[in-house]
This record gives sequence, C-alpha cells and structure tokens, in this order.
Amino acid sequence: MASVLGMLEERETAARVRVEGLREEVARLAGLLEAAEIELDRRVIAREELVEALAASAAGTTAVTEAEAEQETAPPPALVPGSIVPPWHEGLPALAPDYQRILGVLDERQPAGQGPLKAKGITVELGLQATSAKVEGVRSKARRLAERGWLVQGTSGMFSAGRRPVPVSDAVPSA
Repeated sequence: MASVLGMLEERETAARVRVEGLREEVARLAGLLEAAEIELDRRVIAREELVEALAASAAGTTAVTEAEAEQETAPPPALVPGSIVPPWHEGLPALAPDYQRILGVLDERQPAGQGPLKAKGITVELGLQATSAKVEGVRSKARRLAERGWLVQGTSGMFSAGRRPVPVSDAVPSA
C-alpha cells in the first residue's frame, strides 16, 4: 500500500512542478504581449501623427480660395479608419470608428447628467484595459477631437461632449 501512495505522491509532485512551470511561462508571455501591444499602439499613433503632418503640409501649399471653392462644389469624401479628423461643422460625414466610439461615450454621459471624463475614464468606458499605451492613444484621439471642435477639453484635462465650429487655421496643429 505504501508503494501506491508513494507513486501517487510522485505524480502529484510532478504535476505541481509542471503547473508552476506553466504559470511562469504564462507570466513571461503576458509580459511579451503587453510589450507588443505598447509597441503597436505607439506605431499606430506615430502613423496617425505623420498622416496629419503630411496633410497639414499639403494643405499649407494649396491656396485657401481653391480649397473653399472645392468645398462648396464637391461633397466631402467619406472618412475611413486612419483618416484625419476634420474641423467640426454642421453636415459632416461620420468619423472613423475609433473617434465615433469616443464621441459616443461622452455623448451618452451628457443626458444622464454625468460629468466629463479624463482619458483613463474614457478608456475604461470603451472596454479597453487601462494600460498607459491605451490611455495615451485615447488621450491623443480625444485631444484631436477637442482641437477640431468635436469635444470640449477642460483645463483639468477632462473631456466632455460638445460641438463648436473651429476656424481652419486653428484646426491643424503645427506639429
């Protein structure tokens, strides 16, 4: 009987060692995943900033009168994910989905009498993990929306729903 009990104890010990090894592997992989997500978020933000800078540069070389004439004659193009955020004015098409979700979170709070949110609160409301990379991505997008009149940003860094026309010269940041 002792030998059977000994065999079971050996198997239990082996299983315990295997479980600990797997836990260590999961922890290592979780660290790698988090680092990869941060890198991805940084690259997405860098690409968006570059697209905006290139668009601002291209817009600066075009005469204002030509742009106004085109705006009056042609409907604005439909926005797609990764596109820049135009200055807000009545009759604009829908924004890219990420921006729509941020606006939706803040628009839902207003009728409920809830106050403004910081970027971390918006991130949580969007159902994202509140990692620094995710929060910074949301903060960047919310600031962009506020600069272009889609949101209101308070001096405390809190964002709330609200639309206001923004002059085109103020709408595109210098860099």
